[in-house]
Amino acid sequence: MAVTPSSASLKTLEALDEDPAFALHRGGKLEVRSTVPVRDADDLALAYTPGVARVCSAIAENPELAKDYTWVSNVVAVVSDGTAVLGLGDIGPSAAMPVMEGKALLFKQFANVDAVPICLDCTDVDALVETVVRLAPSFGGINLEDISAPRCFEVEDRLRELLDIPVFHDDQHGTAIVVLAALKNAARLTGRSLGELRVVVAGAGASGVAVSRILLNAGIGDIGVSDSKGLIYQGREGLNAVKEALARDTNRAGLRGSTEHALAGADVFVGLSGSTVSEESIASMAPGSIVFALSNPTPEVHPEVARKHAWVVATGRSDFPNQINNVLAFPGVFRGALDVRATTITENMKVAAAEALAAVVGDDLSADYVIPSPFDERVAPAVTAAVAAQARADGVARV
Repeated sequence: MAVTPSSASLKTLEALDEDPAFALHRGGKLEVRSTVPVRDADDLALAYTPGVARVCSAIAENPELAKDYTWVSNVVAVVSDGTAVLGLGDIGPSAAMPVMEGKALLFKQFANVDAVPICLDCTDVDALVETVVRLAPSFGGINLEDISAPRCFEVEDRLRELLDIPVFHDDQHGTAIVVLAALKNAARLTGRSLGELRVVVAGAGASGVAVSRILLNAGIGDIGVSDSKGLIYQGREGLNAVKEALARDTNRAGLRGSTEHALAGADVFVGLSGSTVSEESIASMAPGSIVFALSNPTPEVHPEVARKHAWVVATGRSDFPNQINNVLAFPGVFRGALDVRATTITENMKVAAAEALAAVVGDDLSADYVIPSPFDERVAPAVTAAVAAQARADGVARV
């Protein structure tokens, strides 16, 4: 029996559509299009049966042919369980779908990577891992998205061990790549190396941990990470395994207490926590300080306030200079990995992506331009080339 919308529901939709965001989303943001014509019986016989059977038989004998004779080598699964969506939190798989559709759209728009949004109705780590493993033969890569910490770390680690295709949690690594690129340029602008900088990261969730790790790998001088209970240090009670590992590798100065306490004399602040810091704490930072207040939509400190005291200020917002936006990273990272059919995405590939992204700025570097715009057409090709080259150097490329 057909179900027709009631007049009340139609009126509700009409009211929602007065908001341009709702109007744009009506019917979804994606569709599937054929890459081959089906004009007559001959085309049909090649695209489907009986011609398709010859291709299937060849793939059955040599499964690697699927990468050449299906779309698998150019398609990414965008997988979420809806537990950490934007700043909205645990809103579930259905409510997460508009974000996953948007992610798939950005893959196509910026790097011509096909992507399929998949929102899973399970939050158990074992169930998530098993489901993705079973889906994996249909994809050339897995982009994990908006899965809450600390589960996200285990999910990614286990999938990387089980699969021979790239697995990349963008909330972690996309953010980390762009932060490293921007910080490299900010350090260059202020006449310092990364090794001379002391950094304070507010937030020990997915992005905070990944940013801290990539900065350590890049040779940062020292880094202190705080969570809702203050600075993380060795011996602090109640740390989970991820935070215990951070405690071992960070905070060589042995600082304790609040984020604001740690900012006194610090060179860099990276906010990824959704909390706030006072103007006084920003003013207490070292001369030539760098402030990345990245919480959205409300930064930890208003950029205009931070700019009174800091040399370089970045946010996650598009209405201020120096937007730290993951779209600068993930399309090119996957494009490069897919182009060489990489088996994984290594730490070196992430650093190479950051270096390529930083290099796009070149001689145009200024306090208001330490990171390029997502619409700079040089970005995706530069990141793609760097990631592909590094995959070959690391021995994880198959072509």
